[in-house]
Amino acid sequence: MPEPTFWVRGVPVFRGLLDGSAQASMVEDLRGVVAAAPLISPLTPRGKPMSVKMTSAGKYGWYSDRAGYRYERRHPAGVSWPAIPQSVLAVWNSVTGLRRRPDCCLLNFYGTGARMGMHQDRDEADFSYPVVSVSLGDDALFRVGNRTRGGRTESVWLSSGDVVVMGGAARLLHHGVDRIRNGTSALLGDGGRINLTLRVVD
Repeated sequence: MPEPTFWVRGVPVFRGLLDGSAQASMVEDLRGVVAAAPLISPLTPRGKPMSVKMTSAGKYGWYSDRAGYRYERRHPAGVSWPAIPQSVLAVWNSVTGLRRRPDCCLLNFYGTGARMGMHQDRDEADFSYPVVSVSLGDDALFRVGNRTRGGRTESVWLSSGDVVVMGGAARLLHHGVDRIRNGTSALLGDGGRINLTLRVVD
């Protein structure tokens, strides 16, 4: 297993774990995911549109609308979620060393002005498994807080190819993305950022 480059409030960051070739190959795999399960613009339970677009791969997809936050076995169009690409699973294997595979790969696309408010990933059944996050494309200002809302936070810029693992004592820390630094990567052609999060759901 690789060694983290540094830690942010107990969260290990693997800077540049994916080189340029690996990033480009993964993006091509993800284009296949989006072709099979197109990006959607979710709503919060209060009916507010989220600024990110999303889709998923794996046994489950994460979804949000007025009925709440939850995992679903099918895309809203009624099709099954595509399989998680092997290039993505290889990252999970590398940084976790677990035999258990993730049930869901959530793909969030951040365009101009998109952000993600502070939140916990807590819709899963077993918090002993980590959440693995992969950054592709433009830089993102990632903020990490506490298990409860409020209090001191720390932020770090994540670049394309960086991987973050939220596990152990850091598994339920609040975290979010405050902004995207447009034009810092040519990986996606038209700009923007893809963030993948791999989760064990059952």
